[in-house]
Amino acid sequence: MVEIKTDTALDAMRPAGRVVADILAATRAAATPGTRLSELDEVARAILREAGATSPFLHYRPSFAPTPFPATICTSVNDAIVHGIPSSYRLRDGDLLSIDCGAVVDGWASDAAITVAVGTPRPEDQRLMDTTRRALEAGIAAAVVGARIGDISHAIGSIGRAAGYGISADFGGHGVGRHMHEDPSVPNEGRPGRGFVLRHGLVLALEPMFLSGGGDAYYTANDGWTLLTADGSRAAHFEHTIAVTHDGPRILTQP
Repeated sequence: MVEIKTDTALDAMRPAGRVVADILAATRAAATPGTRLSELDEVARAILREAGATSPFLHYRPSFAPTPFPATICTSVNDAIVHGIPSSYRLRDGDLLSIDCGAVVDGWASDAAITVAVGTPRPEDQRLMDTTRRALEAGIAAAVVGARIGDISHAIGSIGRAAGYGISADFGGHGVGRHMHEDPSVPNEGRPGRGFVLRHGLVLALEPMFLSGGGDAYYTANDGWTLLTADGSRAAHFEHTIAVTHDGPRILTQP
């Protein structure tokens, strides 16, 4: 069931969004060559504690997962698309790192993600990041009252396909509220004019994930969580939690 939030609820969701923005800024700054992925998770945990927030990722176990998620953020490196578990792996110059995180404050959740180049970015990685970020911006711009979910999906997917990138059909955006994942789902590719009609008070996490090799196929790593590109190509992931309002889309997870 799709829940439409009141204006009071939209205001109440903003603190969680600020915490998420703080985590992404801090982990981005800490993502330098030699840093362990587990150290980035420690940075996120410290910010959550200081803010009096909790992580919706920690111990989360959807139907596809063999075990509860053991960390507060996802860290997906190079050919990992999403859901990477922070480990003892030390980042290397030239790595492409996606950081996905959430926060819950006073019972309201927010969710966002960024992709960053560690050290010196490769030109092809910069293009991938720029295109994925631009697709997120296009999806947000399409999230207006009276439009439909398919309009958002089309705005995101058309940019990815035009750039020659792959798009996984199984993972995309979603509603957000009292829970991190709520209805409706927001695919990263679709036909305009189709799907749920957007109303004032609808809160969505939009999250394009593009695969640089052009193929859509992926597989799940042995940890049961990390999704990897089937062709070994790199992936990028950007995400914001946004509210559909009469005044236009409101980004809840910006600083």
